[in-house]
Amino acid sequence: MDELANRVVVITGAGGGLGRAMCGAFLAAGARVAALDLEHEGFRELVAAHADNPGFAAWPCDVTDAAACESAVGAVRERYGTLDVLVNNAGITHRSAVRDTDVAVLRRVMEVNFFGAVLITRAALADLEASAGRIVVISSVAGFAPLIARSGYSASKHALHGFFESLRGEEEEHGVTVTMVCPAFIATDIEKNALGRDGGRVSHVYRTVGGRMRPEQVAARIVRAAARRERLCVIGSVGRASWWVRKLAPAFYERQMVRRLRGEMGGDS
Repeated sequence: MDELANRVVVITGAGGGLGRAMCGAFLAAGARVAALDLEHEGFRELVAAHADNPGFAAWPCDVTDAAACESAVGAVRERYGTLDVLVNNAGITHRSAVRDTDVAVLRRVMEVNFFGAVLITRAALADLEASAGRIVVISSVAGFAPLIARSGYSASKHALHGFFESLRGEEEEHGVTVTMVCPAFIATDIEKNALGRDGGRVSHVYRTVGGRMRPEQVAARIVRAAARRERLCVIGSVGRASWWVRKLAPAFYERQMVRRLRGEMGGDS
């Protein structure tokens, strides 16, 4: 982890369960952390928890707002003079069948998960080129495989792979690397806060494949991947099994997914 000592790490969606865990993990690795998120209870708790840590700073930022992204990156640059690692973590999901889902819900998921990552990355790219830095993208098993009742979420994660794996080639000459992170289900509030078919909160029972990993477990693996500049980091036994089954037997994978997750097609709002 010496590779991360004193590096400046910007983390979006820092106030969520995985974001908070990553802030702690990167700080423990000796990095300086710049936390970005919307103003909400989790973000305020994060700021309070690290208030006495000189290696931690936080700024409110809506990643769907290009001007806000530029302002936040400028604030990080002014404070630290550099930017070494950008972790694109901000994200939301929905839980509803496509046939029942308002297109505005799908647009919102894409706006946060995909365009939010694009906007903050564009704002930070010159700084990352100057430091031969690293971009870490929090994708999902849904970024390389389908996921029923979360088609918009899966689409946003697939889009991240297309964009950032292409960007990797563009930035190779500048020494900027891209790490795609694909965890399976994590025990955070993203599903509890999922959008329903009309944009309201979902009330039907949340279902997963396999158990849910602890955010701290996932964060520790992400920090190692960032330190090693790994290209792809698939986390968890379910994630690794999904990677291979999807490649070798896609029809079987889809049948099993539908069988286990059919209940997520609930019609509540």
